[in-house]
Amino acid sequence: MTLPTQKHQDTIDTAIRALHGRTFFAAFPENPSPEIYGPDADRLGRAAFEQHRNGRFGELLQTGATQWVGQEESPYEQQPLGIEYPFFEPQTLVERAQAGFEPWRKLKPAQRAALLTEALDGIKDRFFEIAYATMHTTGQAFMMAFQASGPHAADRALEAIAAGYEEQTRFPEETRWEKPMGKYNLALLKTWRAVPKGIGLVIGCSTFPTWNSVPGMFASLVTGNPVLIKPHPKAVLPMAIVVAEVQKVLASYDLDPNICQLAVDAPDRLIAVDLAENRAVKLIDYTGGSQFGEYIESLKGKTVFTEKTGVNSVILDSCDDLDKVAQNLAFSVSLYSGQMCTAPQNFFIPAGGVAVGDELVPYEDVVQKLAAAVTSLATNPKAGPHVLGAIQNPATFARVQQLTLDGGRSILPYGPVAHPAYENARTCSPCIHEVDAGRIEQFSQELFGPIMLVIKTRDTQESIRLAAQLAREYGAISCGAYTTDEQVKEQIMDQMSLAGTPVSFNLTGGIYVNQNAGFSDFHVTGGNPAGNASFTNPEFVIKRFTWVGFREPAPSLAE
Repeated sequence: MTLPTQKHQDTIDTAIRALHGRTFFAAFPENPSPEIYGPDADRLGRAAFEQHRNGRFGELLQTGATQWVGQEESPYEQQPLGIEYPFFEPQTLVERAQAGFEPWRKLKPAQRAALLTEALDGIKDRFFEIAYATMHTTGQAFMMAFQASGPHAADRALEAIAAGYEEQTRFPEETRWEKPMGKYNLALLKTWRAVPKGIGLVIGCSTFPTWNSVPGMFASLVTGNPVLIKPHPKAVLPMAIVVAEVQKVLASYDLDPNICQLAVDAPDRLIAVDLAENRAVKLIDYTGGSQFGEYIESLKGKTVFTEKTGVNSVILDSCDDLDKVAQNLAFSVSLYSGQMCTAPQNFFIPAGGVAVGDELVPYEDVVQKLAAAVTSLATNPKAGPHVLGAIQNPATFARVQQLTLDGGRSILPYGPVAHPAYENARTCSPCIHEVDAGRIEQFSQELFGPIMLVIKTRDTQESIRLAAQLAREYGAISCGAYTTDEQVKEQIMDQMSLAGTPVSFNLTGGIYVNQNAGFSDFHVTGGNPAGNASFTNPEFVIKRFTWVGFREPAPSLAE
């Protein structure tokens, strides 16, 4: 079958323009509306998810499994999903990827980009199915699961495709080079090839299995590298569907589906280390805890892209409407029960209070407004359960239950949150603890989950110093700041930029510090210990291939 070259080129070109302009662009609508996706899309997607339960996922074009395994459990039901996936030994996966490497690397960048964009069309048809798969593996509420694992993830994948395509076509494939030498010219024919580095490995996380995995997956694929997708064993199904759609497109054009393989753990056989240390694996994308991430970064002979844990801060200095600020921050803390790498944790509030217009609101009043806003949201039966979702890992729930901070005080204890559809859902409302500014050891680590720490500082200057110090030394992925003083704003921008941390200023409406927009926001900067990469900047794709040049005497023009 003839491979596509110009197919989907308009989409790719539009995506490249969006990358340059950094303005709003979404190729995939985020609203799960029947008018957009069809009147039966939700029903059919839910039914497709239900059909996967208590059975084998048989869509992968990977044969010869040694066993079938599955470990997923719904945080809403606290019951196993019963889905099994084919297990392969690491060496088998690597050998098959090596076999697929040859035909894949020989394709033109435009052909690979077109094939991968076509796969996104197939994934789009399964957004609702992927949403329910994400909901019942991660605990995300349906709307977040739909948006994050569906259209937002697809946009991030397209962003990686566009960036990879652009970088591979930035320079000409060949040119005639002439150097004037007086009476004659030296002439060479020069050609270049963008050469992929080899097998890529993507190690996913349990909370955002698709959104965090597809950028590296598609960046490696578009630059000519075969990939092994190693999802978290508790959140496999969303990425299994994505891999199946990519394999389907590859096979439809008579390409080896093993160019993109799903690599799952067995309960008694964890394969991430074996794959990562295999000499044939050259690229590794990793999302997860810092300890394993630092091990991945230490491996020799690998090009590694990591997103690890960080400590995100909010700096409260001054604002126009404290109630709106409190509501915005309460939503940010509560969204998906704080299980987002961008969720705020440390709230720095000056002991003298926060300036609101011409009034100075005392520290204690500010703290109580925040607590009241969190309580109001969590106890709202129409909003709370759908914002908080469910807690993915029992260990996260235990952390909230057991958290005690020596010398601090509890401002707001966690509480139960009843879910209207799932009575056994693993849920709890956010808790708020006050921590002394001198006890940095208590707020310098990520406390994953619905945990909010309030730190009373001497003044805004100390707040800025501590937030920047935490980002530099321990990592941060986001920062929120509220100030009406331009000089303070500039100081925050200056110090946090040196700490490699983006800042969202004065958010009070429908935009939250947790959110990142594809084609506009760089997710993670690579400038602090929270991660060494940023998607999708040019470095995220150009490190996946190398330019190699060839030259020879050029034929005479007279010939």
